[in-house]
Amino acid sequence: MSGYSRTSATACCAKPETGTKLRAGIAASGGLTALLILLLAASPAVAQNPKSNGSYLRNIGLCSGLDRTPADARIAACTALIDAGEDMMPAGLAIAYNDRGNAYAAKGDYDRAIRDFDRSIELNPTYTKPFNNRGVAYLGKQDYDRATDAFDQAIKLNPNYGEAFANRAGAYLKKNDYARAEQDYGQAIRLQPNLAGVWNGRCWSRAILGALQEALQDCNKALQSGSTNAATYDSRGLIYLKTGELRAAVDDYSSALRIDPKLASALYGRGLAKLKQGDKAGGNVDISAAKAIQDGIGDDFKRYGVP
Repeated sequence: MSGYSRTSATACCAKPETGTKLRAGIAASGGLTALLILLLAASPAVAQNPKSNGSYLRNIGLCSGLDRTPADARIAACTALIDAGEDMMPAGLAIAYNDRGNAYAAKGDYDRAIRDFDRSIELNPTYTKPFNNRGVAYLGKQDYDRATDAFDQAIKLNPNYGEAFANRAGAYLKKNDYARAEQDYGQAIRLQPNLAGVWNGRCWSRAILGALQEALQDCNKALQSGSTNAATYDSRGLIYLKTGELRAAVDDYSSALRIDPKLASALYGRGLAKLKQGDKAGGNVDISAAKAIQDGIGDDFKRYGVP
């Protein structure tokens, strides 16, 4: 679909499809501090051996993704911790599996990621992060029903889990359930107003639903907070297109395209705005370019309420 992909989800997430742009970050969760405490508390033999302790601590840091560790290095470090599982409490082992799942998901290996999240949940059924992360992995597989189920479970365990609300909103967007997406973004904003992408995500949902003034406020909030990404300009462009402020729409779509020249929804929206301005040649060029990137983009805009 146009205009939204979860997809980056930030941290671990699904990769954006060609011509689409993230509306809000899909956040995967790990935990260096918790892992460090649980593993060291569970491993007195390691703590008493300085040489082994140094290697152990390095693996903890690498497994958790410290200093943007590459995915393969994270996987190797987590595997080393898991293979030494006899030294761990189940809760510590659950964190290692969760973090390795995040690393697999970062590589796009969602099936292995899901297996690790499943194992993490088996080891510690009250640990909320692997439920959320399993949902992110299902988003990557475009299995949106299972994704929403996973986020439901995460939220049931922790009703104050802002990231899970934001991620479930992303899944609802993929299912074209814009009302539920708007509600979940609202919950995420209530719980974590500084969470990446949530203001733009609600802006997009509201713009499609026709709550244009409220949507505009959300997009402006996102831009004022420094979120000057292509998706936010694209969202506000849709608002201006719907309100008939065509010059503003063209300006915002052009801003989006300067950041992401292959953003199909911005090309198509700008093309429609140009046509309405009487620029038939320019409008047709943009619309043709959008259709070359994303087949069915016109149907998407009809669903957004733009004929």
